[in-house]
Amino acid sequence: MKRTALLILIGLILYCAVSWGQEIYQWPDQKGNLHFTDDVSLVPERYRNQVQKKTAPQGPSPHLSPQVFKEEEIVTEPESTPERKDLIGRGEEWWRAKAKEWNEKLMSAQKNYETAYTAWKDKEKELEQSKLKPKSLQRKLKAEIKILEDKAKAWQKQRDEAKNMLEKALPKEAEEMKADPDWIKIE
Repeated sequence: MKRTALLILIGLILYCAVSWGQEIYQWPDQKGNLHFTDDVSLVPERYRNQVQKKTAPQGPSPHLSPQVFKEEEIVTEPESTPERKDLIGRGEEWWRAKAKEWNEKLMSAQKNYETAYTAWKDKEKELEQSKLKPKSLQRKLKAEIKILEDKAKAWQKQRDEAKNMLEKALPKEAEEMKADPDWIKIE
């Protein structure tokens, strides 16, 4: 029993000693996901200019701290004009795509809202003109009106959500992430 405990203790000490000198490389991808490796050659070529080298601190720490590694920038190849990025590595292309996506949602919701609203109002006119027609037809028209009203309200809600995203939420997120505000302007 003592021998097993001693072997485990020696194994842990050796493991700590070997891993203490390890270097870890970190980089964000286009979606903002962080990736880690201990071999810089495994970093995709297009992310090499964003790699951060992390090494273990030298000497023992009196207490455990949340920042176990200290960061060092790795410069692989100097670029003439480095592409600007936000705090987590997303560039202009990502932000423009996000703004375009929400603009397309806004346009689609607006178009569908207008179609549903027009159909709703047309059915209401049809109901007004059916005062002398059978009650069953009037009930059917009222049911159709309710369905069209619900559709119009759903499209209006989606339109308002997309408009809010473009006018408030996306600019706020861009500001928090230190992205260029021009990246989210619709052209």
